[in-house]
Amino acid sequence: MSHIEPHHIIAIGASAGGMEEIHHFFDNTPLDSVAYVVIQHLSSDFSSRMAELLDKHSKLKVKEAEEDMMVEKNLVYLIPNTKIMTIEKGRLKLAEKEKNGQPHFTINTFFKSFAKDQGKKAIGVILSGMGSDGTEGVRAIKNAGGMVIVRDPAKTRFSSMPSNAIATGVADFILEPEQMPQTIFDYVNDIESLAEPVMKTRDDENNMHDIIDFVKGQHPLDFSDYKPTTILRRIKRRAAYHHFDKLPDYLNFLKATPDEVEALTKEFLISVSSFFRDPEAFQFIEKEIVPHIFRETKKGDEIKVWVPGCATGEEAYSIAMLLCEQGTGDTLDTPVKIFATDVDDDALFFAGKGIYNESISRCMSPERLEKHFINEGNSYRIKPDLRKMVIFAHHDIVKNPPYCNMNFISCRNMLIYMTPVLQNKIFNMLLYGLKKDGYLFLGPSENPLPILNSLDILHKKFKIYKAKKEKQAIRLDTFTQPALIEIKAVTPREPASKFENNKNNLVDAVIKTLMAELGYTLVCTNEHNEVVETFGDTTKYLLQKNFTSNLAELLPKPLAIAFASAARKALQTNEKILVKSIAVENYPFPVNLLVKPLETKKSSQKLLLIAFSDDNTPNTLQQQPGDVFDKKIYLDEYVLNMEEELRELKDELRLTYEKLASSDENMHSFNEELLSANEEMQSTNEEMQSINEELHTINADYQAKNKELIEINDDLNNYFRSNVNGQLFVNQDVLLMKFSPGTVQHINLQHTDIGRPLSNISTNMKLDTIVTDVKDVINNGGVILKEVEAQNGKWYQVMTMPYVRQADNTTAGAIITFYEITQLKKIQHELDKKNKRLSRINEDLDNFVLSASHDLLGPLSNIEVTVALVNQLDIPDPELLEYLDVINTSVKKFRILLKELSTIGKIENETFKMEPVAVRNLIDEITFSINNKISSTNTVITTDLEVEELFFSKKNLRSILYNLITNALKFTNNPTPTIEIITKQEDEFVLLAVRDNGIGMTSKDIQKVFDVYNRINKNLEGQGIGLYLVKKIVDASGGKVRVESQPGIGTTFKIYLLPEQQMVE
Repeated sequence: MSHIEPHHIIAIGASAGGMEEIHHFFDNTPLDSVAYVVIQHLSSDFSSRMAELLDKHSKLKVKEAEEDMMVEKNLVYLIPNTKIMTIEKGRLKLAEKEKNGQPHFTINTFFKSFAKDQGKKAIGVILSGMGSDGTEGVRAIKNAGGMVIVRDPAKTRFSSMPSNAIATGVADFILEPEQMPQTIFDYVNDIESLAEPVMKTRDDENNMHDIIDFVKGQHPLDFSDYKPTTILRRIKRRAAYHHFDKLPDYLNFLKATPDEVEALTKEFLISVSSFFRDPEAFQFIEKEIVPHIFRETKKGDEIKVWVPGCATGEEAYSIAMLLCEQGTGDTLDTPVKIFATDVDDDALFFAGKGIYNESISRCMSPERLEKHFINEGNSYRIKPDLRKMVIFAHHDIVKNPPYCNMNFISCRNMLIYMTPVLQNKIFNMLLYGLKKDGYLFLGPSENPLPILNSLDILHKKFKIYKAKKEKQAIRLDTFTQPALIEIKAVTPREPASKFENNKNNLVDAVIKTLMAELGYTLVCTNEHNEVVETFGDTTKYLLQKNFTSNLAELLPKPLAIAFASAARKALQTNEKILVKSIAVENYPFPVNLLVKPLETKKSSQKLLLIAFSDDNTPNTLQQQPGDVFDKKIYLDEYVLNMEEELRELKDELRLTYEKLASSDENMHSFNEELLSANEEMQSTNEEMQSINEELHTINADYQAKNKELIEINDDLNNYFRSNVNGQLFVNQDVLLMKFSPGTVQHINLQHTDIGRPLSNISTNMKLDTIVTDVKDVINNGGVILKEVEAQNGKWYQVMTMPYVRQADNTTAGAIITFYEITQLKKIQHELDKKNKRLSRINEDLDNFVLSASHDLLGPLSNIEVTVALVNQLDIPDPELLEYLDVINTSVKKFRILLKELSTIGKIENETFKMEPVAVRNLIDEITFSINNKISSTNTVITTDLEVEELFFSKKNLRSILYNLITNALKFTNNPTPTIEIITKQEDEFVLLAVRDNGIGMTSKDIQKVFDVYNRINKNLEGQGIGLYLVKKIVDASGGKVRVESQPGIGTTFKIYLLPEQQMVE
């Protein structure tokens, strides 16, 4: 290494709010033989003064980067504001920013090249900022073995960048900017030891095994068969982070710190992935493999894909896109199911959400991005149709059985971290999971040598293979992990010697020989009937169809029934159960079955030992007492047990469903909040990306705001100058703060009055309550309107209202506005005089109508008597009789007219008795009185009375109904006339409606239907007073009348009456 070459390079990414944090960072930075590269979001439109500003806070020399500049220790390099920067062989490379209006992701770009160039020596720092730039970069640094530090998002206003970086799960430290330099200093000093060979001593190996054994006891994952060099390197990294030189000290720290166990596990599991990683390989799959899969899949069958070690889901979604795009035409309805599995629950949760930052746009074409993703501003969300194709599940490929009958399996860059023994086991599991002619896709450094004879090589470079035969049965212990004792290693152990290895082989040989000689086959299960270990040849009794580790499912039916019953009894009684003479189809001899609870001192796990032997084989099972297998009895018991388990499962399922429903509801609510927050963040991000954080940009913004304020002030001054009304502005202490120029014309004010209490200013207004009114609106809000007279005889309307500050919605004073209303007052006075005169005229007219109708009744009665006497005479002249009929009819009409005129006069002068009126009885009275008219027209009258009783004048209500019903009888030409009377509650009114199917009216007729003496049809008899009388009565009571009508359809009169407590009497 050159004397000027830095031991480490620290790359710092920052955006909005980052300038202040960069200052805090470099205020605490020592001279420590490292170099710093600062990547900040800067505007290309303004020259940068960042070097000048940062130089005041850094002990190190600050430079702006130049093309091909070598990075030297104890220097700080700044990205130029118009450039995109990368690093190659320790030299900085610059390129012009594209001016396309799109985000440039300068941090991601540098961090990725930085990770590739510096590897495990890379140290990345993310400070505050908006958006997600840097997220992909920190993943690349972590994948290369480097260290990642992120500022605490809870303590910054601009938290998007650090929050997104933390969400990747690769952050080693979450700190404040001023804490970061010391952490980097300690890390650089401690980590130098890791550059030495990893497997240095036997003590290192023993300590590593002790740590792995401890983690295995605390965590469900087992890393015993992972490559020891990789595991030890990562253990030492974690130890160095916490300043431990010796691994036993770190082990003690692990035992005392549960969170560190989880952190170490995360260190072992680096969940790094990307969309369409190795694009050429995916192009080959898209063109050559996917079409074959669809062609080879029969109609109605399902295409199944398995992606073990899926990390954050990009690989699984990439394959889903290829299948979705291929599924067209005849293949459109072919169902696709993709199983994406991993042991990292955090990575699975991230994958399940299906939300990725905007940098993924570089991994695929715009058409594919638009087709499969929803743009949410700073991120992209997988569309629901694609998301439904992928099932994310927790699955440990080391312990759990494989997914079977797969058309395609993608297992890439996972096996490289495992020992050859574990690789061999997993390769066999992958082969078992493939159906015949299924496809296997591996990473570029992985070779399927253990199963190569069962595969055809389709592409050697891309590591794509095809299974050429049906899967074969494999041993149970390939799928299960022995768990008889709880392993907790507490002492260093020596590597197994050659003698010990031979001894283990000898024990296996002895067990196999004994089982064969005694005629036993032994199986050990846990309390859930899952196979833990087998002894002897299990193929004789156990089936190997569609693999499962549940023993009951691996046994033939009679043996499964007997085992299920015996296992339940053995667990309940803690005693051995023997079942003899179990007949099994196609077996030459009956089978004896022994189930015995197995005790282990070092394990709290309940285990069962199951022994199988043929009935013809002489052994101890034949001499022991036991139940002879009765298929009916055992089957009945089996069914009862299954029903009980089914009930328990249903209860568990119900509880699970309720929890899921509650969780789903919470997730919907949380999702709405996230969507809302995302929209706000997107808007803010668009603004923040265009802001230059340096002083000249802020000054330009202030100048623009100042210009805007000057314009607003000019607008206000011109408004005041043009406002002829007077306006006063007072503060909370009722001091005069401002008044408009127009105020001087109405009130005696001078500019020297500003600042004086309003109560001390004398005006020419006769308004003694002005100070009280101001205090009232300040304290209670609202608006006060008053009319006051000035000493010069002019009238003003005075409006007092609160002065409210928009920023905090607080009342800071009051505004008093004077409107001159002198002319309005004069007009109002004239209107009042005319109204009084009209009232007197109306009153005289009503009195005249009453008097005239009364005076005319006397002569009319005399005429009626005379006509009655003449009617009694025998008059032979037909013409004279005809004249006499005309006189009779005219006298009757005249009496009705006088009666109606009298009624109209009384409506406004008399007080009618208001009382509860039974509507149905009143209708019956009216229909009885006009029965002849109803019968002669064959009219059917129906009622729909939701309100049976109305509070109204009975006399007036009878008049309303009588006029409306007789009016409907007159105006009909329907051969089957109907009249419907309805009452119901409608809002604050009681509705009385009369609906008919008569001749109806035009809109023009409706406008004058209530005019006095108006007749719609001149050919029908009538005075044109009835409907006028109805409206008069309703208006006098405070109600209202509405008419709905269509010619040829019919008419509905709607009377809206007020309830009792609001009735006008």
